[in-house]
This record gives sequence, C-alpha cells and structure tokens, in this order.
Amino acid sequence: MDIHEYQAKELLSGFGVPVPKGGVAYSAEQAVYRATEVGGTRWVVKAQIHSGARGRAGGVKVCTTDADVRQAAKDLLGKTLVTVQTGPEGLPVHRLLVEQALPIERELYVGLVLDRKRERIVVVAHPHGGMEIEEIAQREPAAILREDVEPAVGMQGFQARELAFGLGLAPSQVSQAVTAILGAYRAFRELDATMVEINPLVVTQTGQVLALDVKMSFDDNAMFRRPNVAELRDYAQEDPREAEAAEHGLNYVALDGDIGCIINGAGLAMATMDMIKHAGGEPANFLDIGGGASPDRVTAAFRLVLSDKKVRAILVNVFAGINRCDWVARGVVQAVREVQVAVPLVVRLAGTNVEEGRRILADSGLPILTADTLSEAAERVVAARDRVRAA
Repeated sequence: MDIHEYQAKELLSGFGVPVPKGGVAYSAEQAVYRATEVGGTRWVVKAQIHSGARGRAGGVKVCTTDADVRQAAKDLLGKTLVTVQTGPEGLPVHRLLVEQALPIERELYVGLVLDRKRERIVVVAHPHGGMEIEEIAQREPAAILREDVEPAVGMQGFQARELAFGLGLAPSQVSQAVTAILGAYRAFRELDATMVEINPLVVTQTGQVLALDVKMSFDDNAMFRRPNVAELRDYAQEDPREAEAAEHGLNYVALDGDIGCIINGAGLAMATMDMIKHAGGEPANFLDIGGGASPDRVTAAFRLVLSDKKVRAILVNVFAGINRCDWVARGVVQAVREVQVAVPLVVRLAGTNVEEGRRILADSGLPILTADTLSEAAERVVAARDRVRAA
C-alpha cells in the first residue's frame, strides 16, 4: 500500500524526522490559505499522486504570490498527471501539498528497504539526491553507502553517524541527519513499512537538514494492526479492479494481454502465465483466488476479469489441495450463469475431488472447454482466443 507525500511527512514527523512547513489543500482557495499559514514569500505547490518524477511532468510549481499559488492549484487540481512511473494513462490529482520554498544548498539520498533474502532492514544513502535510486546505482554504484540493521538490536546511533559522515555533512549537520535517519528507521519498523525513501534529504543554506520529498510503502498484510495507516489509503490512485479484488480477498494485477487468468496460488499463477506466453498468448491479468475458492469468490473473480474489455478468452487453472475441485466447479458454473460469460472459457482442474469437479462441469450443459494438463489448457485458451480474434 502506498500513501501520498504529505501523509508520509505527517507520519515521519511524528518520529522526529524534520520536514518543511506545509499543508494539504483540496481547492485553490485552500491552497492560498495554506500558503498564508506557512508564511514566507515563496512556496511550492505539489500535486499529490502515487508517483515520483512529478516535477518533470509539471506537477511541482514554485510560486511567489498568492495569485501564483491560486493559479497553480487551478492548473493542477482535476488534472491527470502523466509521469514516467504512471504510464500513459496517468493518475488524477485531487489534492495538493503547499510548502515553504527553501534555499537549498545540497541534495542527498536516504532510503530504507527490506532485504528479504537476508531478513534485514537496509539503509542506503548517497551524497547526490534528486535522482531515482536506479539512476544513482548506474552512475555511481561505488558511492552508495549501506548499513544493514541487526533485527535483535535495531539501528544504532553509530550506524546513522557513519552514514551522515559518509554523506560529507558538516559536524553541525550530522546530528540533524542522525535524527532524520533514526526517525525514519523507527517509522519503518513500527508501522510495518516496506520502503521509506527520502529523496532528497536537503541541506538548506541556513544549515538545516530536512526531508524535502518522501515516499512510503506498507505491507498490505499488516494493515489490520495499523488502522492509522490503513485509513490513509487513497483508492482513487489505484486500479479500481485491484481495489475491488482486495475487498473480496483476491490478489489481482492488471496486465496488457487479452487472456484472462483465474488461478489459485501465486506460484501456479506465474507458471500459468508463462505457459500462456509459451503457447503464443498474452495474459490479461494475474489473479490468485487463494485457498478458500468458494463459489461466491470464483464469481467475483469472473466479474473482475471480465471488467477488462480487452479479454477475449479466460483460463481457469486450479490445483486443489486446500480447495476442492467440486467447489471450484460449482463456482465456475454459477459464475457463467450469473455473469453471462460471453468469451471462450477453458477450465483445468487437478487435485482433491477432481473427478466430481469434472462431472459438474460436464453436466452443466454450458460451453466450457476442459483440459487435463497445464500445457493443454494453455494451448486451448490461445486457440480459442485466436478464433475470437478471427471472428
């Protein structure tokens, strides 16, 4: 789960990370009011979407008068902002962050990520911020600083100081950087984050060290115990199909192909998509219905897949261990009758109660194609897709 920049700054400031003065605005008049609250003579108006590279896309505007702030807000609110990270469809701008514009002397990079292989939180830093970490790694990989955090003791002060000195900060700025780094680590650990990125962490001309731009991502599976974070979710920034899938306990990711996939288990889903591509097709989605594939859940999965108008055929592939094939078969029959599936449907069942499941499909009287193996199922769904295209 991702959150907006202003939300991340509110969370981090609660852990002692210094951030610029600012406030969120939902209208042009409110943006002017926020600028008045912040004070000063220069402000930055930032579009709030779940994407980086907003400045390059025109989503960050520097203003020197109230009229400039009002006009910038009018230009951005309601706009669909397209960045290199959003894709051509872009993301809608419904809120803004208005902050005081500060005289910046240096831009640094600090990021915290979870190294799943080593089961550690890793803090990385670089003396040049403002770029994406991928660009930094390509240009100057040797200059990336890294500290691995031992889970049993947490991040220590000396580790944060090593990073601060490695960034080339003056002695008077080191303590501020240490406060920011340790605060970001505590927020990461205590809020079940999967990523905290401060890019850039800036040094102003007056010697202040501030988190100028922040990104945070969180573990969806931990949000039941973090209601204060879960309530920050902005569904307008997500694919509506993925949001609907979450409500039904499904894992759905939209792709660019035209063969819909309904599968139980992430590993089997990946293997199925590989087989579809091997057979000459392109999967339209990743959809894992999970272990409890009840008829209602299967029906919800069909509705999700068919909401993508590009889908020309559907493949259901279920290996029943925790599930039962007869449950899944009943769900398929119910879905075809309720949802009125108008594209070819191929079903491959294996595992518990497979014979009963196949009998239910055969006795349904519905035009459902079946297959015994994954490779056969992939070939049949691609052939059915081709027939639809030809027609």
